[in-house]
Amino acid sequence: MADTAQPHNAPATSDLVAAYNFAEPRIHLGAVVESGEPNPKAPLYMPLGMLNRHGLIAGATGTGKTKTLQLIAEQIAAAGTPVFVADMKGDLSGIAVAGQASEKLTARAKARGQEWVSRAGTTEFFSLGGHGKGVPIRTTVTEFGPVLLSKVLGLNDTQESSLSLIFHYADQSGLALLDLKDLRALIQYLTTDGKDELKSIGGISTATAGVILRNLTQFENSGADAFFGEPAFNVEDFLRKDSDGRGMISCLELPGVAERPELFSTFMMWMLAELYQVLPEVGDLPQPKLVFFLDEAHLLFKGASNAFIDQVIQTVRLIRSKGVGVFFITQSPKDIPADVLAQLGNRVQHALRAFTPDDAKAIKKAVATYPTTEYDLEKLLTSLGTGEAVVTVMNEKGAPSPVAYTAMRAPESSMDPAPEAEVDRIVAASTLAGQYGNVVDRESAYEILKARAEGGQVGEKESDASPATVGTEKPRASENDAADSTPAKNEPGFVEKIASNSAVKSFFRSAGTVLGREITRSLFGTTKKRRRR
Repeated sequence: MADTAQPHNAPATSDLVAAYNFAEPRIHLGAVVESGEPNPKAPLYMPLGMLNRHGLIAGATGTGKTKTLQLIAEQIAAAGTPVFVADMKGDLSGIAVAGQASEKLTARAKARGQEWVSRAGTTEFFSLGGHGKGVPIRTTVTEFGPVLLSKVLGLNDTQESSLSLIFHYADQSGLALLDLKDLRALIQYLTTDGKDELKSIGGISTATAGVILRNLTQFENSGADAFFGEPAFNVEDFLRKDSDGRGMISCLELPGVAERPELFSTFMMWMLAELYQVLPEVGDLPQPKLVFFLDEAHLLFKGASNAFIDQVIQTVRLIRSKGVGVFFITQSPKDIPADVLAQLGNRVQHALRAFTPDDAKAIKKAVATYPTTEYDLEKLLTSLGTGEAVVTVMNEKGAPSPVAYTAMRAPESSMDPAPEAEVDRIVAASTLAGQYGNVVDRESAYEILKARAEGGQVGEKESDASPATVGTEKPRASENDAADSTPAKNEPGFVEKIASNSAVKSFFRSAGTVLGREITRSLFGTTKKRRRR
């Protein structure tokens, strides 16, 4: 425990306990610190229903941010709400393993009024496109859409408009954009052999196409190409509960993501946009449908354009009404853009360091974002010990609670990373591995355009093709052959012969394509889908 004597003008403990004594369901955060020691009779809680007001967990390295994330996430899941955690450093995998009791841990829990129980969260491990261990998460370029792709590529308004035209052409022409090579092939086609295709709706200049292709190449080199492809992940699989009614903890393993921030940004924006699209408007619920924890959140904004940040702000603001809460975990509040920070109603601030003048300025800015308090926050924030924090949460009326100097409770799952053998066991037992584990590379824009360029015929696809890809093939038989092979109406088996005729098959595929080509897109440019029943 740090030697941080409680200021004489600190709020009365009884007032803090009353302000944080929320009705169930709620999350236990810890206990009020009095004169440098936790008071086990002064518990502090966070209302589960207010987690859709989003949150921030901040603090210098080694101050306990990850453990705070863990103790909150495991309680949310135990209460029946699914949780998503982005595990940048592998520190969070221990949430899948029951914690080991010890004298030190028992004493810490008792001092905070916590009845510590060893338990693990029901956990599913995921990876981005197969980078790392876990069920691979992928999506198609068609489903990702032009709006988000423009943001992550850093395109200007003119270039974004051109990219939208390209997607419109693909949607109308039944050209599925499954991965980045499909998009590259289509852009090259529309600026060479197919340059007249877009003239009626504005066209695309060679210079603009060149910029998009160069940015696309840089994006691919960052490792983001692994995220695009099939089978496309359904984000509703993050909303599952186990057989006991506990929320599933979806743990995304992200090894080396600090070297590929574009991949992380791309994934997060797509995922939140998809959830916004498929979830109904619900307003405030007794507990949210899903809560996200984004560790190392500064990576989301590293080198981001203003347009991308605007997209994050819009997403965070709107997704609250869908019953989704988002927590950002980072070293300093200054890592989060001001307009995003303004959306984060729940705050757990661990110690900040003032080694430089810039650090001192950052502390003053952090203090200014907290409700008025009797604490000397500038002094307190630089003297907090490991596992201590300054807390304020949204109460049930949507107003911030008083600032409380808090000794955080202990996680009940393992505070060490899970053994590799245990992670392997969980991944092998996953019910989703068979659905998403193997890459599918079916016929799409790249193959169709290549066949056109070579003057060949495109092979027929059967029931596994989507509305955006079927019907693009040319019938192998000539019209005369088709006419000769068409049976007379009075012949036996007329219907069966008609149904098996290749020209007729091609007609029905084409008809299906016309009905399915007009892909409608959401506010974020992703393809609109019906929620899974």
